Amino acid sequence: MTMPPQTQSLQVLMQHAQQQRDQAASALRSAEDMATRAHEQSLQLQQYRGEYQGRWSAQFNQGATMEILACYRSFTQRLDQAVALQQRQAELAAMRQEQARAALLDCEKRVASVRKLIERRHGEMAKTQRQREQKQSDEMAQRMGWRTALYDAPKPQ
Repeated sequence: MTMPPQTQSLQVLMQHAQQQRDQAASALRSAEDMATRAHEQSLQLQQYRGEYQGRWSAQFNQGATMEILACYRSFTQRLDQAVALQQRQAELAAMRQEQARAALLDCEKRVASVRKLIERRHGEMAKTQRQREQKQSDEMAQRMGWRTALYDAPKPQ
């Protein structure tokens, strides 16, 4: 049985919508991985900065030269910049993740709406088929009734 052209085009539309949804799901997984890695790197840098400052605080309690203090400050500034940059990267990755999640949700809605449209069309076609069969059945019953009436009618004498 061949599909009506309406159904064929809807099936093609469904396949396209499903492909887009699958691509969006893949993009979301990728964005989640990137966001997780960026967040973990940010935490590691913050932890390293805390350890570094703790180590040198103990060292400065014992006394340090101005050169060492200048090196410490310089490195701490660069470390603070790296931490700030990584936090920004983590925030951007989280925003991309949310955008990917929203795109996937849109694709899933599109697939669901096409599926519902296909179901509605199938329902309409089934209803039309039932009506056609009922009409044929009614016509057949009417013909049988006429035949019966013709044969059962009193014959003229």
